[in-house]
Amino acid sequence: MSTTTKKDLIDRIAEETRQKRTAVKETVQSFLTNVIRELSEGNRLEFRDFGVFEIRERAPRIAQNPKTLERVPVPAKKTVKFKIGRLMKLALEGEIDFTDGLPIEREDENNNSNSNSNSNSASTGRQA
Repeated sequence: MSTTTKKDLIDRIAEETRQKRTAVKETVQSFLTNVIRELSEGNRLEFRDFGVFEIRERAPRIAQNPKTLERVPVPAKKTVKFKIGRLMKLALEGEIDFTDGLPIEREDENNNSNSNSNSNSASTGRQA
């Protein structure tokens, strides 16, 4: 597994969209700034099929220093929770591929035959 940086994404988007790198960089940075702004204001961000970002409050707790075994109070804090969306889930499970930047669902013979038989039985049910 490798790490992709913001610069890598900007370069890829600029190449795919044939836009100037500086314009893409400004757009990406503006997007990220606005994501941070919305989350810092306590707002939930929902990107259909991609996922949902929301703020969660972690309760205060007592932790233990592993070296000294001293008990240490840890204050409450806010954290960001991300819930995966449909397309990302399919991509991670290998059921969808992103060729040329567009999501392409991989066809499964079982799903196709089930969807065809379901549509046929639904049609027959209406006619009867």
